[in-house]
Amino acid sequence: MEHLTCDLCGGPLLLTEPVRYEVRIEVKSAYDPLELTQEDLEKDHHREIAEILDRLNQMDPKAVQDQVYARFDLDLCAKCQSVFVKDPLRRALVQRLLQPKSN
Repeated sequence: MEHLTCDLCGGPLLLTEPVRYEVRIEVKSAYDPLELTQEDLEKDHHREIAEILDRLNQMDPKAVQDQVYARFDLDLCAKCQSVFVKDPLRRALVQRLLQPKSN
């Protein structure tokens, strides 16, 4: 996002750090090839499209878009970049958060 703080830790960039790292994450729906059947060919596709459009018109446009595509641009300091490339999905943190707490 080309600003002067790390998007992960909030630390300063470029003023005290010699380099910053850009991270771009794209999340998009994936479509696998479909196998057409005789039943598929016999469907009323006009009615099916009309039903989909009706459902879409009742949904929040941002929510619909996020189901299809989202993009995140981040700036990281050297320390956060090092941590990020080792565990980009932050699995260790997520696993710790999901573990039941013992009393």
